[in-house]
Amino acid sequence: MKKLEINPRMLEAELMTRCKLHTCHAACCIYGVWIDSQEVREILENVSIIQPEMPTKWRQPETWFDDREDTDEFSPSGKVFHSRVVDAPRHYGGTACVFLRSDHKCALQTASQKDGRHPWALKPFYCVLHPLDLDEKGRITLDDAGLLLDEPGSCLRPSPEKIPLLVTFEPELRYFLGDQEYEKLLLLVP
Repeated sequence: MKKLEINPRMLEAELMTRCKLHTCHAACCIYGVWIDSQEVREILENVSIIQPEMPTKWRQPETWFDDREDTDEFSPSGKVFHSRVVDAPRHYGGTACVFLRSDHKCALQTASQKDGRHPWALKPFYCVLHPLDLDEKGRITLDDAGLLLDEPGSCLRPSPEKIPLLVTFEPELRYFLGDQEYEKLLLLVP
């Protein structure tokens, strides 16, 4: 993957903060995710550690992806596949990514942790990135979030004080950019 950069918007401060998993119950997993072909290969190479983390009904790897595929100029291989979206009556919107567990955690993330790796080692790029996005130049950004703050399924919540976006999304930005680059950017926040 090419070196990631941020959109200047990420230096702004806004009246928003992140949701908490215990209150949002991973509402963001409602539609599944696009996964780069290299990430799919890595997931399939780690079936033995992922299967025990999956709901019993979805432990077979051939059920993990649907038939959708697309091109993506920002993904390393240029080709992405979609995770299967399953009926989940108790989940926000009634559907969820196949990798979402009943405790609202991602099976890919819990498998990585149990294997002694970074929690996001097997998690798809676009899952880690969310609710951030890539702009037309492939830079990390946050779309105008004003409408999302009142949406129950949003990963963003109103905050009584302005928080720099770099601080709100520190874990993701450190993961993608590295500690050194993140620290340099932090010095640019007004």
